[in-house]
Amino acid sequence: MTRFTTSADGTGIACSTTGSGPALILVDGAMCHRRFGPSTELASVLDKNFTVHTYDRRGRGETGDGATPWSLEREVEDIDALIREAGGSAFVFGVSSGAVLALEAASRLPGISGLAIYEAPFVVDDTYRPRPADIVRQMNDLLARGDRSGMLSKFMKMVGAPGIGVAVMKLTPMWKKLKQVAHTLPWDLAILGDDGRGTPLPTGRWNVQVPTLAMDGGKSPQYLRNAMKNVAEVLGANTEHRTLAGQTHMYKPSVVAPELVEFFSRVQRTAGPVA
Repeated sequence: MTRFTTSADGTGIACSTTGSGPALILVDGAMCHRRFGPSTELASVLDKNFTVHTYDRRGRGETGDGATPWSLEREVEDIDALIREAGGSAFVFGVSSGAVLALEAASRLPGISGLAIYEAPFVVDDTYRPRPADIVRQMNDLLARGDRSGMLSKFMKMVGAPGIGVAVMKLTPMWKKLKQVAHTLPWDLAILGDDGRGTPLPTGRWNVQVPTLAMDGGKSPQYLRNAMKNVAEVLGANTEHRTLAGQTHMYKPSVVAPELVEFFSRVQRTAGPVA
């Protein structure tokens, strides 16, 4: 059942809650939301161990574009609103660009008690082509022309989808669903910042003080695995890095869930009860 919690700027954030136990908030990646993406299935696996909060990020699903113009700060405030809804503290798991958002939130919000992230899509070396420096402007230009299909095509090719695959996708019902949230792509790309140019992440990129689990898939592209190793290095001694055998960027909830249960349960035993 959908509920709404109010963010700092007055935006109603659509969310759902299932299960019992310590609070866990799931943060989706680009274009995903509760009815389109892995979070709802993952929640159904995790709710035996956690009170799982899923939500629609701004501009997606049942959450509107926002009462004020989009910014990274507004999205962090949305997570803060969910933490308050959860009782004041929560674990957080973020995927892809949602992993970067979760890192930003954990750097700023005291209510996050533990953090897990999966495949933040940085490019930190020469194993993948650098992301164009003006990609956000390119996307906004396409949006201004009303070319949502062009936005999707550019994004899909940028992340490695072959041209023939994109052409086939355009013929499927999925493409229409993706077009509905294509206007959020510049926001996710802005969240990534400049860390897609093929250089290592800067020291001090985040100030995350809570225990963190950084994961990637054993069958994912090398650049994503290297990026997560670099994230773990930058975050420091309080971070564990794991590669999940057989997984790709489209992970299986049945594989990721046990990793989250083990890690967050251990964090809870060390730190004490989490609301």
